[in-house]
Amino acid sequence: MTQTNIELNEQFIKALDLMESSAKNIFITGKAGTGKSTLLKHFRENTQKKIAVLAPTGTAAVNIKGQTIHSFFRFKPDVTLEAIQTTKKSKKKENIYKNIDAIIIDEISMVRADLLDCIDGFLRLNGRQESEPFGGIQIICIGDLYQLPPVVQSQEKSIFQSHYPTPYFFSAHCFKSLDLELIELDKIYRQSDTKFIELLNNIRNNSITDREIAIINERYDAGFEPSLDDFYIYLTTTNANAQAINAQKLKGIKQKEFTFTGILEGAFAKEQLPTLVALKLKVGAQVMMLNNEPNGKFINGTIGKIIDIDTDHATPKLVILLETGKKVSITPYTWESYKFYLEGSALKSTITGTFTQYPVMLAWAITIHKSQGKTFEKVILDIGNGTFAHGQIYVALSRCTSLEGLVLKKPIAKKHVWMDFNVVKFITDYQYKKYDLLCTLEDKISIIEKAIQHKATIHITYLKAKDEKSKRSITPIAVGEMEYLNKPYIGVKAFCLKRQEYRVFRVDRILEISP
Repeated sequence: MTQTNIELNEQFIKALDLMESSAKNIFITGKAGTGKSTLLKHFRENTQKKIAVLAPTGTAAVNIKGQTIHSFFRFKPDVTLEAIQTTKKSKKKENIYKNIDAIIIDEISMVRADLLDCIDGFLRLNGRQESEPFGGIQIICIGDLYQLPPVVQSQEKSIFQSHYPTPYFFSAHCFKSLDLELIELDKIYRQSDTKFIELLNNIRNNSITDREIAIINERYDAGFEPSLDDFYIYLTTTNANAQAINAQKLKGIKQKEFTFTGILEGAFAKEQLPTLVALKLKVGAQVMMLNNEPNGKFINGTIGKIIDIDTDHATPKLVILLETGKKVSITPYTWESYKFYLEGSALKSTITGTFTQYPVMLAWAITIHKSQGKTFEKVILDIGNGTFAHGQIYVALSRCTSLEGLVLKKPIAKKHVWMDFNVVKFITDYQYKKYDLLCTLEDKISIIEKAIQHKATIHITYLKAKDEKSKRSITPIAVGEMEYLNKPYIGVKAFCLKRQEYRVFRVDRILEISP
């Protein structure tokens, strides 16, 4: 058993129990910084199940020591469900698919609907139970749909939209057969400032007010230039902007430039490369650490500055001053790419290729896309000509541990906060379905009527607009059919202790209720 540094709160315990002790298909979601990656790491280190851990992109797969979806299923880049259905059953590897207990898909928000259909089609042919959804294998999806969405190229959009209402995995034709159990993690570990957490939540839900936008824009400082020792990192909307900032900053350092050439061995796809094969560095360069130091001195995402390049050894050492104030000396690190295989009845993974290079990248700037999953103390957000994708502003702002650590090069406006209402509808509908199974409409009305009879206060979790939960204590005075804009609904009129006023709540939006 491997011990991971994890706080086993009630939601984690429930998730781990479902993952380990049931065959239910699960969707584990939660806001940025709620510990989704930590939960995945803990499960894979402690499970007795035969699992395959997959991700939609190469870098995400390397980070979780898994495989890309395309690699694991041997899909071509242009894979289609029709191509899978007309392909003969796998012979070389079919025992692998027949012996898997569970498949974990990380970063599920970036998995397209057509790709999920391809996974289902493949496993119906090659899984443990032929013709069963996903071959009878447990599917565990992890990710936040409010973060970065799947990519559909412009040339694909028209034909894609003729087959699927949205690009998200929940629009796949096979999705209903998954019957996912939804677990939403809500304790945030990345930030501790409750006001900043509330701002982030309202950005996430696109319910941000003008006053809250004004609070964020107090961090606007167009002329801000960090000192060399401040360890700020620019987050940009495009790769070109990030590369330009890094090139300009490196050029401005009047020190000798070193080029370190990485070593590729075996099968290690270019898209999986965590840093450059030809890595140009100078003393004074700001870098990001790309691995986790075994003794906890730094983690993937820690920012530092090269203070010495020691060439007095056969293998040069980089001496780095971390943002924490610690100095570390590093040598090249080896990343591994994996594939899963079957040995007897045991599912194992084997190394297919390696990439050896100094575990750093220039990090005066990175894209918002590459920042997903990372945490920074000091961020300069430069949205350039504006945002262009759902979740971009939320991902960028939620990388920062505090509002005080944020600087805006351009003010943020409401128009920059993009949110796909297909995501809201999916999550909201799933919330209704989940909680209605626990407490039906009739049960809720019965509890409310008893409270009215005894003039008692009850406690509710209420789902507001845009998938926003709110805990309230209310004293109900009436329940029954009501009307809003000529549309009838079942409502409860009650005195809200939080607002100190009478309000009307829709009973179907009450997720949890207790005396």
